[in-house]
Amino acid sequence: MMLKKYARNGSSIDSSGTAYFGAWEPDFRAGKGINQYDYFLKTVNNAMAVQDINGDGVEDVLIPSGIIWMQGESDADKTELVANQYYANLKRLMELMRATFRNNDLPIVIGKISDSDDDVDGKVWDFGELVQYGQEKFAATESNVAIVRSTNGYKYSDKYHYKSDGYIDLGKEFAKAVFLLNKKKSQ
Repeated sequence: MMLKKYARNGSSIDSSGTAYFGAWEPDFRAGKGINQYDYFLKTVNNAMAVQDINGDGVEDVLIPSGIIWMQGESDADKTELVANQYYANLKRLMELMRATFRNNDLPIVIGKISDSDDDVDGKVWDFGELVQYGQEKFAATESNVAIVRSTNGYKYSDKYHYKSDGYIDLGKEFAKAVFLLNKKKSQ
């Protein structure tokens, strides 16, 4: 099994939610003209171009087993409009990612955002519930999708980031969910 990670901390899907960290919007061309989706495509293409991963002289075939997606906070802290568009933006992006792997039923596991509540008004992500709704709607309405909800119980190292135990649990929950979606699909 191979895990290929691509991430850009602080990035939003919606280009109008972009601050310093870029956007996943495939048509976004501000800044250097390259968006996070383009970087994702480059990362996938580079990974798929490797013919002999372990160097044993035998060509290896990579078969993607799922997409793991933990994102949404940067769409939850800008405007109500950006947060309300999260479901549609997520749906489009995941459809494009599945198309990249040429598998329209590739398992997708979404990590549900949570809030440390460590802010003056009690909410770091002012529109977090709207993004959470979009995540839940995506998991409920799209095929072969699961959502990891254990994030709500994680402790924080600062107002934005989970403590190490949370990240470890999140990784385990992601792996379990991808495994179960693939198992269900093969039955």
